[in-house]
Amino acid sequence: MSMLEARELSREFGGVHALEALSFAIEPGRVQAIIGPNGAGKTTLLNLLSGVYEASAGSILLEGRDITRWPAHACAAAGIARTFQTPQVFQNMSALENVMVGAHRHARAGLARALLRLPGFADGEQALRARAAEQMEFVGIGAYLGADAGSLPYGAMKRLEIARALAAQPKLLLLDEPAAGLNPTETAQIEALIRRIAVRGVTVVLVEHNMRLVMELCDHILVLDGGRWLAEGSAREVRDDPRVIEAYLGVAKA
Repeated sequence: MSMLEARELSREFGGVHALEALSFAIEPGRVQAIIGPNGAGKTTLLNLLSGVYEASAGSILLEGRDITRWPAHACAAAGIARTFQTPQVFQNMSALENVMVGAHRHARAGLARALLRLPGFADGEQALRARAAEQMEFVGIGAYLGADAGSLPYGAMKRLEIARALAAQPKLLLLDEPAAGLNPTETAQIEALIRRIAVRGVTVVLVEHNMRLVMELCDHILVLDGGRWLAEGSAREVRDDPRVIEAYLGVAKA
């Protein structure tokens, strides 16, 4: 069974098709990329898969279960986590507290217990802190455990978002331009991190403009153009596809 499947998926904004009749499958355990020229509909697709947007038509299945109309919180509870092009962190919270937000859906203490500080709350809070600290160490920002999230360097802030997403223990991790704005050293570190995430058994889907990263890292690549399916396959198949070359360069391969 596919981890996720899209069937004839479409999204319109004021009559304009951002995505049109898009069908594809994401196999479990893969690192898959979604690429395409600017305006191809890549981020719109991630927003649909994570419940941020609702599809205008078509369906989305997660391990065979129809989640097409599910809101973002329900998609997260089902095992889909994501990051954003520009890091979305809680500026008034510590880095550790940001990651704890991601882990909170697995907390044993309910809302009433937390508000009333009933027995068991302290143990649950400590467990959340330990889980969040573990994820921060895993992504390589353990040195920032007590830092204000808003004060982190940009590269560390990108990793903080990934740590928060991992704290939710997702089956499917959606990364929106994880290498955007990073220098070559930081990009190499992100590549290594994504490999380690995949080894954990998490299926990873990334939108990314860094083609070197995509070609070296990804098992499978889906190419969009103008909101439509253009091509998909291995890195070599996509790289040599004349339709892809034309979409990116404006000329077909001779």
